[in-house]
Amino acid sequence: MNTANLIESFSEFKEFKNIDRTTMMRILEDVFRSMLKKKYGTDDHIDVIINVDKGDLEIWLNREIVFDGEVEDTNTQIAYKSAIEIEPDFEVGEEVSQEIKFEDFGRRNILSLRQNLIGRILELEKDQIYRKYKERVGEIITGEVYQIWKREILILDDEGNELIMPKSEQIPTDYFKKGDSIRAVVLKVDLRNNNPIIILSRTAPEFLERLFELEVPEVFDGLITIKKIVREPGERAKVAVESYDDRIDPVGACVGMKGSRIHGIVRELRNENIDVINWTNNMQLLITRALSPARIVSMDIDNEKERADVYLKPDQVSLAIGKGGHNIKLASKLVELELDVYREGTEAIDDVDLEEFADEIDHWILDQLKSIGCDSARSVLEISAEELAKRTDLEEETIGTVIKILQSEFD
Repeated sequence: MNTANLIESFSEFKEFKNIDRTTMMRILEDVFRSMLKKKYGTDDHIDVIINVDKGDLEIWLNREIVFDGEVEDTNTQIAYKSAIEIEPDFEVGEEVSQEIKFEDFGRRNILSLRQNLIGRILELEKDQIYRKYKERVGEIITGEVYQIWKREILILDDEGNELIMPKSEQIPTDYFKKGDSIRAVVLKVDLRNNNPIIILSRTAPEFLERLFELEVPEVFDGLITIKKIVREPGERAKVAVESYDDRIDPVGACVGMKGSRIHGIVRELRNENIDVINWTNNMQLLITRALSPARIVSMDIDNEKERADVYLKPDQVSLAIGKGGHNIKLASKLVELELDVYREGTEAIDDVDLEEFADEIDHWILDQLKSIGCDSARSVLEISAEELAKRTDLEEETIGTVIKILQSEFD
């Protein structure tokens, strides 16, 4: 392998990896000097001249001329007799520069140098990818689905970098095939065995927040502030917004004329229902808005126990709880209080956690029910058998048995 070919291959590698010229020259020089130190003990008396663009490489050995017979180190000194053979005008004390031919290093050293260089460039590339995405945590990126596995999806960005989206960070109804364009937020960047692992998410609240920034100019400009987002990915979300400009209706601006602005977000989130509410520091008012569309009669808030008792008319209870219990669950997360629903003039609505039925119902069946947001007996009973069959992998006979067991608890 000659000098020209080696440098040409390095130059091509530089172009492919998008490494700037200055960095490439620095790495090349470091790698060559490292090899020269091994051969000559030091590189102080050696000049390395590299032109990456032209593919030129020159190595010059500088040695001091000494009297014949006084040479102590052939790497740094040269006898007068040998010096005048190069140039007759040389005198003792002057410096002679001789070019070292690349082939003189030997094939083994050249191959070692090439491997060393490629390793250095790959390390640099990994570091650049890590720093690039570390700065982009929380931002939306667009990539292309490259490979689909059972537990995660491999995505390539516009530069061919590999990104990972685990199953847990996908919306339950997400379906992708190879070549599909996909939008997600950068959740975190980890280092495993010195390799950057970029994790994407479509279930994180930050993804919904970035979508609002893209679709609602007032949010992007800071005229409307998103105070808090809570989600049950693919099912329902609640977004609390606030505007410091009295002339702007934050809810209306986020929803848009006839829902024009929010429709694009809903489609991106696989028809996830989004409730946009006005933020307020008045806790009673915030709870009222969070439990919308249910109309609350009254409530008692216990800040010490971080809970609130909410009283509603009987026909409003199902609205407050919502399909699969999502409405009350998200409202609790939004106001950061445990909400207990009561019918007006009655005691608390009886309900039983599904885990209490573990001795009668198999765990895998309970896990199926929990996967669709049902964590209590009443949350299951509020859904029809047909709907349960559609949303789970359970057979109709199994669903019928489960309903009988749960119903018997309240009979």
